[in-house]
Amino acid sequence: MTNDIRKLLAGYVDGELTNEEKMAVEQALAESPELQTELEEFRKLKEVTGMAQYADLPDEVWETYWESIYKKLERGIGWIFFSVGAIVLLGFGLYEVFSQLYLDPDAPLWTKIGLTALAVGSAVLLVSFGRERWFAYKRDRYGKVLK
Repeated sequence: MTNDIRKLLAGYVDGELTNEEKMAVEQALAESPELQTELEEFRKLKEVTGMAQYADLPDEVWETYWESIYKKLERGIGWIFFSVGAIVLLGFGLYEVFSQLYLDPDAPLWTKIGLTALAVGSAVLLVSFGRERWFAYKRDRYGKVLK
């Protein structure tokens, strides 16, 4: 029975036991000074682990990281490869769709016109978005705050 109660001590300290389990632990504690000692050890352990915190890196370490050329190059190169891959795949896909659609004499004219309008509109919006982001990037008021 004592081993079963020992298994419940951590749950007793954390308040995770049912009423029946709690009463059984309290009864065993009243009868056994050895269990009382173990309970006290669990309480001390909980107190110590409750106060433990992860150590934060000093601000100087983070500043060095954010200013590092490696980080800037890493992100820049990553975005370049991602963009080139996306452009190549999108371009090939669009070429295939348009070539199949426009070479098909049975395709309705309204489908060709609609798809052309969608492609032209998407291209205009993409260029517009790119110009806007570039404009905001070059005029970022907070860009020098971290530097």
